[in-house]
Amino acid sequence: MCSIFESTIYPDPESEKAIMGSVVYCIHHKEGCQWSDELRKLKAHLNTCKHDAVLCAAQCGAMIPRVLMQDHLRYTCPRRRANCDHCHKEFSGSALEEHQGNCGHEPVYCENKCGAKVQRRHTQQHIQQHCSKRLVPCKHCGQSYTQDTVCAHGASCARAPVACPQRCGAPAVPRADLAAHLRDHAAPCAFRDAGCRFKGTRQALEKHTEESCQQHLALVSALASRQARQLDSLRAAVARLSVNCSGALVWRISDWAAKMAEAKCKDGVELVSPAFYTSQYGYKLQASLFLNGNGAGEATHMSVYIKILPGEYDALLRWPFAHTVSFTLFDQSSSPDRACNIVESFVPDPTWKNFQRPSKEPDALGFGFPRFVSHEMLKKRNFIKDDVMFLRVKVDPSKIVAV
Repeated sequence: MCSIFESTIYPDPESEKAIMGSVVYCIHHKEGCQWSDELRKLKAHLNTCKHDAVLCAAQCGAMIPRVLMQDHLRYTCPRRRANCDHCHKEFSGSALEEHQGNCGHEPVYCENKCGAKVQRRHTQQHIQQHCSKRLVPCKHCGQSYTQDTVCAHGASCARAPVACPQRCGAPAVPRADLAAHLRDHAAPCAFRDAGCRFKGTRQALEKHTEESCQQHLALVSALASRQARQLDSLRAAVARLSVNCSGALVWRISDWAAKMAEAKCKDGVELVSPAFYTSQYGYKLQASLFLNGNGAGEATHMSVYIKILPGEYDALLRWPFAHTVSFTLFDQSSSPDRACNIVESFVPDPTWKNFQRPSKEPDALGFGFPRFVSHEMLKKRNFIKDDVMFLRVKVDPSKIVAV
């Protein structure tokens, strides 16, 4: 065992050359660098190796692998410049880290766990004014409940005012005091709407109801009679409002085939139209129709007539009736340009009794056209379509010549 001193060690050029020419891997091989070459080239490789650490380009003092430099400069470098995602203000890296978690524009969940998400700067306002979990006092009992349950509490709150179910007319009483109110205060009879004026406690009402059956029956009967009269009056008013006062009637005759068959089997089958007026305070008229004809048109033609009915304003009208009357049977052709309606009209003869002021019983037939349209003509065109016929009766006071 002898000591070896540095001064006695001599380099071996051949060995050193052999070592520098040996193949080695990059020192960052475990980090993913795939470089391998002679040892003498390792230093030059490390000058460009993306896994080798170098000083931060922003001079923050950190040693960062080249491959991570961009992420470092963008996300972690204390000297980086970045904008807040919520308020969009620019900060340095360290200042941004301090700002995050305190930004007033950042949405955060309500601390009352109502599920709402609001900006941090508005959380107090939300909790005080809008949060469904904020405490709100009941306006009746004063106890505090969350906003989303206070309404449900009000439906059962003992101090909430309720109306007397007996409709005694007293002011609303607290729900907890209702039983005592019903026991101690007078209430009206259940037949009050029928006219009974009795009031009393519940016990007195029960006795009154048992003892006053006949009186109540009479009151209800009288009420029913009054309501029936009112109903008749309303029906009459509705009927007056629904009366045609335009001076023209479009009469829809449905089930034409069945009605024609009946007219051929029976003599004198007459169809009458709804009554109509020449104006609001004018003459009252009604059309009549014999599908199988009448008089000279019997069994061959369809006959149409106009009747003057006793009206409410006959005393104020001029007689005899002198308005021009026209009848129009509509051709229901699918092409309106090709339709060919049948029109007949007349000017009343003032000497005929049909046009004098009618008595309580109107003329049985009226005046019109026994041979208005032949049965043969009805088959030639579209006067009957889908088993329906349309006949218009029009009265015109301005015309003195039939058109």
